[in-house]
Amino acid sequence: MQITNNSLVPQEKLKSDFVRIEQASRLMDSQFKIGNFSFGLDPLLNFFPIVGQIVGFGISFLLVLVMFRHGVSSKAAVKMGLNVLTDLCISSIPIIGLGGDFFFKANKRNVALLKAHYFEGKNQGSAKGILLTIAAIIIVVSLLIIYSFWLLTVWFFEWLF
Repeated sequence: MQITNNSLVPQEKLKSDFVRIEQASRLMDSQFKIGNFSFGLDPLLNFFPIVGQIVGFGISFLLVLVMFRHGVSSKAAVKMGLNVLTDLCISSIPIIGLGGDFFFKANKRNVALLKAHYFEGKNQGSAKGILLTIAAIIIVVSLLIIYSFWLLTVWFFEWLF
């Protein structure tokens, strides 16, 4: 398998960084095993509220940043960023987040995205479609929340008077 590189980064540096990213991903998501169940440092860090989420997010974000600097497409970088943000949101939920990090492994997903990008030529091109979809979802959800608050306010004043 050949790593394709669209940037000016030397192939040897790209390969060594890819190996380090795989190692860091394994450490964060699947380093330890109990029976058939594997987990890494990411869920263990969440036992330290706030600090654990910040450290886990920082490490995951740095992995995405390293590959983005090495020429990964914006589409793949946005997908990896969404994985990291989803992991952060899940791990930020009290109690549920502790278990969620054992099952949602953002770093492992990001390595799979990188392999698909470099080895299979997938996730190439612009992230405009993904970003527009996210923006549309955020706008619709925001409008629904505003409308819900409006209905709640109307109901409250009708109940009050």
